[in-house]
Amino acid sequence: MTYKGGHAGRRPDRGTVEILAAAKSEIIMQNTYSRLLFNARGRLGVIDLDDAAATSGMEDAADPVDSVTRIWYPNPDVPGMASWGWGPVFEDRHRVILSSYEPGKAWEGNVRVHLWIYDLTEDRLLEEIALKNRPAPFMGCTHILPGEDRLVTNPIIDGKQRIWTMELDGSDPTEITGAEDGFVYCVQISPDGRRFAYHSTMLEGRDSYCIFVSDLDGGNRVEVAAAQGHLYFGPMWSPDGQWLIYQDCHYPDDPGHDWADLCLGSPDGPGGATHRKVTTGQRQWFATSYGNPKSRGSGSNIAQWTPDGKRVTYTRAEPGSRTAWPYQAQRPDTDHFNRDYYPEEARGGTAICLLDPFTGEETEFIPFEPRIWNFRSAWSPDGSRFAFCRAEVGSPSGIWLVEADGTGERMLTDGYEHLGADHPVWVG
Repeated sequence: MTYKGGHAGRRPDRGTVEILAAAKSEIIMQNTYSRLLFNARGRLGVIDLDDAAATSGMEDAADPVDSVTRIWYPNPDVPGMASWGWGPVFEDRHRVILSSYEPGKAWEGNVRVHLWIYDLTEDRLLEEIALKNRPAPFMGCTHILPGEDRLVTNPIIDGKQRIWTMELDGSDPTEITGAEDGFVYCVQISPDGRRFAYHSTMLEGRDSYCIFVSDLDGGNRVEVAAAQGHLYFGPMWSPDGQWLIYQDCHYPDDPGHDWADLCLGSPDGPGGATHRKVTTGQRQWFATSYGNPKSRGSGSNIAQWTPDGKRVTYTRAEPGSRTAWPYQAQRPDTDHFNRDYYPEEARGGTAICLLDPFTGEETEFIPFEPRIWNFRSAWSPDGSRFAFCRAEVGSPSGIWLVEADGTGERMLTDGYEHLGADHPVWVG
């Protein structure tokens, strides 16, 4: 249906636009990806780098025009929504699928999720989608399939998250994984658009998370990684579609899932699937926790491939590091966070390294500084820029930007009302 309620074309509130002057840039803007989406504590955020509107009228200046960054917060006017999140982007880079959440504990899987198509250029909702044959109240959208006429969704049915595909309006639904396939999420489509990779838990006879690959119809499923006492999480395809990088958390010794090693696997080894550990020491910062009691945040931090497929990001903690939010394993988890704030006990921090997963060679890219936690890597698709998150102990998370050669590091935003920004994604 086309959205007609409220003000579908509502512009951002005037108080939610930031203009930040940055250093002069020699980058040719038309050849550079210059738009990032991010989340800000349940709000939607957009960062426009080298914003043309901000430099309008300066084309004839004798000196090069300063690079200007514009940060704004779309504010869809839909009653009854508690929070919003970005979803997959259409190929035109203007239309994006949004998820809006009704009030409640979303992680329990009972909250109703609405899916929308939103136009970034016009800043308005175009229509609500996936309304037909809805299998469950909680159903997000993870991908748009090649051809852009079908969605990959993740409904939670009888306590287990599944993979379903369907038309944009929800018709012709197809169940890809069922109850016997466990609680499935972190779905990734291979670069050739022919296979899924994902992790699954709550499997019969298994104690934790396992990594699988299957065809888009669920057939030819291959187990890539599974072992007693190991939590394998977050498979990411290499650009050539030959390899997966993923986390390995030794969860019996780490109930908060704070740390992991990185592993390399493939469903296409000469004798079947291959899997091997790349790092040791459980130094990848995995279950992030940061901020202060007013700006706290969290979320799984997973490795990302460089656009050329030669290296991956490795969020390497200094030995003995500890965040300000230690996990409280002795009590029931009632908020999907279950941590207490002890900033005086925080120590160490993280660097973001570039790791060759085939040789093990690593290079520090975003250097370690004491009590600073760098995480959440996002390469621009052309490889020219790198966005990431940074949080000092007791401070909100901010989104930072650096050029591919390591120069020009600067903070872009620390979120709406300075309460934190997270999960940067490049769209244009």
